Amino acid sequence: MPIYAYRCAACGHADEHMQKMSDASLTQCPACNTEQYEKQVTAAGFQLKGNGWYQTDFKNKSAPSN
Repeated sequence: MPIYAYRCAACGHADEHMQKMSDASLTQCPACNTEQYEKQVTAAGFQLKGNGWYQTDFKNKSAPSN
């Protein structure tokens, strides 16, 4: 499930919420109860660790020969 960042335009309260992609956006701020809680545009962040598909299958330091 994606994690979305929200920020209130009225009081500045910011938080992250885990929601389904099909869920409606939240609008009511949990801190001040106004209807100015807005979804923020953020970059997706993830990190690949350990021995996985990236390390073993796709990480190639040399260019492919054609």
